[in-house]
Amino acid sequence: MEASVLQRLLDSGRRPILAELDPPRQEAPAAFLAAARELYACGADLITVADCPIGRASIDASMVAAKLKRESGVEVLPHMACRDRNLNAIKALLMGLDMEGVRQVLLITGDPVSHEDEQQVKGVFQLNAKTLAKAVSGLSRQGKLADFYLCGALNINARNFDAEISKAREKEQNGIRAFLTQPVCSRRAADNLRLAREQLKGRLLGGLFPVVSYNNARFLQREVAGMAIDESIVASYAGLDRAQGEARGLQLCLDAARDIAPWVDGYYIMTPFRRVALVKALMAHLRRMP
Repeated sequence: MEASVLQRLLDSGRRPILAELDPPRQEAPAAFLAAARELYACGADLITVADCPIGRASIDASMVAAKLKRESGVEVLPHMACRDRNLNAIKALLMGLDMEGVRQVLLITGDPVSHEDEQQVKGVFQLNAKTLAKAVSGLSRQGKLADFYLCGALNINARNFDAEISKAREKEQNGIRAFLTQPVCSRRAADNLRLAREQLKGRLLGGLFPVVSYNNARFLQREVAGMAIDESIVASYAGLDRAQGEARGLQLCLDAARDIAPWVDGYYIMTPFRRVALVKALMAHLRRMP
């Protein structure tokens, strides 16, 4: 079978840029689809689609990804969390993605169900990211699934990074071939990414998140698992208006990208509040970097 799009990009030696969008929750999907097409047209090599971020229900990432691929020719990397599905449901989704020509996927455990929903919704968690990768790889070897290019998450902000590296090695043994990292918003995160480069075999796509305001930084610190932002960075947003906050976020991402460039095979940009123009500007700068 032909190699996946992401594998071909990584094997080419060129640093691919992946741009992530959160799928719509209740609103019509037209704005999301337009944003994804615009990012792809302006330099994103793949659009990654989050799977019910922060544990809140949204339009299924695999269905959105398939629609983008089929109707617009946009190359996609859907996230797939095992929080809400058993192995049978995951196998069914993967067969559907293969039918649509999508053969790269990010396998994650998934955020816990949000507090506001936990009285009505219970996580499945038959699997975690490590055992899910092993199961999917096994099904591929048995000829029951296509050979997907499997990606995993790497939390470079983990307090115990030795334990995170051990988990990543196990993921590699179970079939993960590339890692998308949490955003680099601290010196410790950059140092941990360097350690990952030294100790892991898989490709690394360094995470970038253009924080846009003081309140945004504080929310990310409090509410989003795996985020860590240096206090000096948070303080630097105090008193900035929208334009100034976006400019600050862009500059910090570019500084981080230059810092981690020796250790990454590409970049993974998370789009804040669907601010496509900001991510387009960041991608343009990244393309000009050596």
